[in-house]
Amino acid sequence: MDKRPIGIFDSGVGGLTVVKQVIKAMPGEDTVYFGDTARVPYGSKSKETVTEFSRQIMRFLLKQDVKAVIIACNTVSSNSYHDLETEFDIPIIEVVSPGVESCLAVTKTNRVGVIGTAATIKSGAYEHRLKAARPEIQVFQKSCPLFVPLAEEGFTENDIAKLTVKTYLKELKDKNIDSLILGCTHYPMLKKTIGEYMGEEVKIVDPATETAHKMKDFLESRNMTSGKEKGSHIFYCSDNCSQFNMICNKNLEIQCRVHKENAERY
Repeated sequence: MDKRPIGIFDSGVGGLTVVKQVIKAMPGEDTVYFGDTARVPYGSKSKETVTEFSRQIMRFLLKQDVKAVIIACNTVSSNSYHDLETEFDIPIIEVVSPGVESCLAVTKTNRVGVIGTAATIKSGAYEHRLKAARPEIQVFQKSCPLFVPLAEEGFTENDIAKLTVKTYLKELKDKNIDSLILGCTHYPMLKKTIGEYMGEEVKIVDPATETAHKMKDFLESRNMTSGKEKGSHIFYCSDNCSQFNMICNKNLEIQCRVHKENAERY
């Protein structure tokens, strides 16, 4: 057994969707979360910048004595995962592979959509992996940069969110896709609005659930679970902690303890 916490990080509040699934799948595990709210969004930044930010956060999490790390950010997962895996001697799980696996399991027509930040879409990570696994699959991608600030502000089901979803997703809806990968961990916060617009015939794929189960399987296979009945959860953000705290409490339905931390110190 290993009572050390699981480290989880994202550019902002989006990774809380992964935390929610981790708590559901592994209620006995402790977690330490870092949201880089001072530098969000990552999706409009270069690969080099995203990787350097991620290195700083990894060093911070290692100071918290975590036993494994979940990169709860598609931009980091698609651009920086291999660099981080090479540099840091700790188990790291990213969110792209679980999203691909989930999509392949649910699509019936092999016409799938992927939405994400500009950096994630530009990387082609989802398209490359989907086609590698199933060459005949057709992948239609769309960058939806305004979804991140909507999630950060808590605007997920109002008229602004509905209009933005319609504006971005109309062209994907017209492609007759049967599944849609939410290729950014902020996007599940708009899942209800996205689902209502796309219709019941389109399966919404949220990589967060599969990512949590992948971490669970990893820890169990190596006898690294905590053995506790109920875990504790600590949250750090780099700016605007009051807004982060509000969204944290709303989405996780637990009492969050949010601390401010400057990742640039690491």
